[in-house]
Amino acid sequence: MEQSWTFLTNHAHVLLVIDRDPDVRQRDIAEAVGVTIGAVQKIIVELERGGYLERERVGRRNHYRVNSGLPLRHPLEAGHTVGELLRTLEE
Repeated sequence: MEQSWTFLTNHAHVLLVIDRDPDVRQRDIAEAVGVTIGAVQKIIVELERGGYLERERVGRRNHYRVNSGLPLRHPLEAGHTVGELLRTLEE
């Protein structure tokens, strides 16, 4: 049975992949999430602009840091942080 929707957004999926491996390549993020590299690049820029993600160039690769202390963006989840979500999904 093909899945047509998921409970989490691609933004959450990208953050989860990066949180698990801060040195992950964008190509590998795209493969894990099931989107194009272009979509991953756009999501990373949006997460950076929102302050949820920092990117540092190390040689030819990127190293990422998730700002886990920021609140989730939707009013229903505003009392929770990105870090709480990521920790829950890692269990």
